[in-house]
Amino acid sequence: MGGARPPPTATITSMTSPDPRTFEDLVAEGAAVPTDGWDFSWFEGRATEARPSWGYATSLGGRLATATAALDIQTGGGEVLDFALGTAPKAPVLMTATEGWPPNVAKATALLSPRGIAVVAVSEDAPLPFADGTFDLVGSRHPVKPRWAEIARVLRPGGTYFAQHVGPRSVFELVEHFLGPLPEEQSSDRHPDRERAGAEAAGLEIVDLRAERLRMEFHDIAAVVHFLRKVVWMVPGFTVARYEPQLRSLHERIAADGPFVAHSSRHLIEARK
Repeated sequence: MGGARPPPTATITSMTSPDPRTFEDLVAEGAAVPTDGWDFSWFEGRATEARPSWGYATSLGGRLATATAALDIQTGGGEVLDFALGTAPKAPVLMTATEGWPPNVAKATALLSPRGIAVVAVSEDAPLPFADGTFDLVGSRHPVKPRWAEIARVLRPGGTYFAQHVGPRSVFELVEHFLGPLPEEQSSDRHPDRERAGAEAAGLEIVDLRAERLRMEFHDIAAVVHFLRKVVWMVPGFTVARYEPQLRSLHERIAADGPFVAHSSRHLIEARK
């Protein structure tokens, strides 16, 4: 399968001195960076995020090596799947992926088609366009919302869903800087216990469920702007113009106190049909 590239990650080297550029310069830079795909290499030197201990992309590669038919849901730009396949000694006979955002469909197609992988354009809330019992492995990294009934339907008996999900109140220190205090139930649908219940209601058996909260640091306001443009559900409707006061105050806070610290929430879930 060829040599594996480093996994898509935002774990990077921190800056050693304050950025001398102005607020306007940094905001303009963050607003200009393309947001397609899930390659976070642009953040190098500007933001950090600790990675979960389980190493999802590498673990997925091990499972792909033993699968005969596999599906990657909401593949983004295909970077995670591409890395996972690069670590696997062999690929499934049938391998496909879905994605809903047109720029990512194009990017994933360009990246994955040399591996013989078809990327199917499917919106996040649409039924999966595959027959019942097609796959023995379904994976996903950070799906917007897992559709358990559809996942269970396309899995073969004995098949596995193996995924890394975003957990409750992820990066809420940053979200609440822009939106103010939010109620606890704001992200309760992402709680591992609720996802366990949803999976079991669809007929899946939970094999493994682990959760971690991980330190994030934003070293300049350009990183914040790009992050909120890329991860659009964090601050819905985010634009620089709409949130200019909050951006400026956060820029001043970083300049005075150093990196802005937040915490991501992740859980690993493995379920069997």
